[in-house]
Amino acid sequence: MHHFPSSSLNGNDEIHTIQQDVDVEKRGHHDVNNSNNDAPPAVDDDKPILETQLNVGGQGATQRHLRNYQVTMIGFCSGIGTGLFIGTGSAYAKAGPAGLLLAYAIVGGVLWCVMQSIAEMATLIPTAGSFPHWATRFIDPAVGFSLAISYGYCYTVAIASECSAAAILVSYWTDISVAMVISISLALILFINLLNVRYFGETEVVGGAIKVLCFLGLILVSIVITAGGAPTHDHIGFRYWHNPGPWMDYNGIGGPTGHFLGFLSAFVNASFSFIGVETVVITAAESINPHRAIPRAASNVTYRIGLFYVLGALLIGLIVDPTNPGLVSDTGNANSSPWVIAIRQAGINVLPSIVNACILVSAWSAGNSYCWVGSRMIVAMTTDHQLPQIFGRTWENGVPYVAVITAWLFGPLAYLSLGSGGASQAFTWLLNLSTVAGLIAWATLCFCYIRFHRAMKVQGVSRDTLPWKAPLQPYAAWVGFVGSTIITLVCGFPVFLRGNWSAADFVAAYVGIPIFIVPIVAWKIVHRTKFMRANTIDLWSGRFT
Repeated sequence: MHHFPSSSLNGNDEIHTIQQDVDVEKRGHHDVNNSNNDAPPAVDDDKPILETQLNVGGQGATQRHLRNYQVTMIGFCSGIGTGLFIGTGSAYAKAGPAGLLLAYAIVGGVLWCVMQSIAEMATLIPTAGSFPHWATRFIDPAVGFSLAISYGYCYTVAIASECSAAAILVSYWTDISVAMVISISLALILFINLLNVRYFGETEVVGGAIKVLCFLGLILVSIVITAGGAPTHDHIGFRYWHNPGPWMDYNGIGGPTGHFLGFLSAFVNASFSFIGVETVVITAAESINPHRAIPRAASNVTYRIGLFYVLGALLIGLIVDPTNPGLVSDTGNANSSPWVIAIRQAGINVLPSIVNACILVSAWSAGNSYCWVGSRMIVAMTTDHQLPQIFGRTWENGVPYVAVITAWLFGPLAYLSLGSGGASQAFTWLLNLSTVAGLIAWATLCFCYIRFHRAMKVQGVSRDTLPWKAPLQPYAAWVGFVGSTIITLVCGFPVFLRGNWSAADFVAAYVGIPIFIVPIVAWKIVHRTKFMRANTIDLWSGRFT
């Protein structure tokens, strides 16, 4: 038997635990063909049955059914929705070719640092929900409580966002009722998330494959267009880098100031597009072999940033004029996509519909994964006794059905987008809060790693004992922490420009910060928790062996 020492994670004198024997089959270790090398080498049929303590070291009752290739695909494609295919258009119009490219490269670097930090912790301690438990364990239980609320909210509200986007995308072809499309999307999301997590993994593989093929096709088409191989035979090359130029004036503000503000606008937009990439780390608790799958996902994020975002930004700067009014038309469907605008101008008529279909799959896939993430945040709160245990209940297949349904109930907020006036404005505010919460989570998770790294040093635990060591640590974690904090603080910069002040916009941009701080203060007052000292931080509970 493997016994892990318990620790008081929520500031109480004792932790109430539920002892449960889980055999190898139930944990998912037999749910794989040994010939594909997915099974972890440490598990053997002849060895004793594994034993876990629920709610100790962040352990929940979910089961390990996600195979390595599923985790790899989730890591490569998770969170890719309408932001990458459509949202880049408005950012490009404000920043220009150089501004867009630089913004995506810098934010990609920050994200890379975040991913390396959280992947190292997940490989060692792959717990249910991961993120809030690490904050509880390495920083302060009050921070873990607040992170679970803000991050869980970030993704449960995003379910509504993606379902609403899916409805708008369908309107590209037909006048079918938007409410009907939202209803169908929500029903499918609930159905998939209530199945064995293995099926969720398969839907992510299929959806991810469609996204990758679509994007590779767009890369190929973009090269053909800029080289003059399209029906119009227009050799574009770097035309738009010369006229109107590599930088754009922001809202009529010219010179270096306008160029910088344009870059800053794209910088914020890029940050929102990247949010969701980190969710692959949450699969560690349900991965058959997190020691292998999570480091691979962390490594693949380098290629993902380079392929989807940096190369994508470069190609957009080659094929579309940043002054094209279609980029800021705000249709919400393929008509606003810089890729589709370029394809149409090149005289290729069949591809826009195909691209819109791929974006539709991306939107639904993102909503599906957001429901999964939100439910795991709820499970994490039960393991640290921050929610009643009923929210952590699972079926025999390890699906936390109560948490799934609870997270999914935020999805119908999508119907608010159908309203006018107050209802529509409320939906916009909810989305703004969601994106800021994701950025705050990046900074908090990097600080978790900084504390984790410090605890190992103080307690004399060598990083050589870890199953996987992330590169450039702890410096990468500091870059991720500082970079994420800066992005959070500048995300509402337009309201500070002369003549742009709006109390409503200011609140929408920054209210996420006090929403994160207030639960921390409240939890500390009620439970009198203390900041975790490096020499007492628990480095052992919940390790995957």
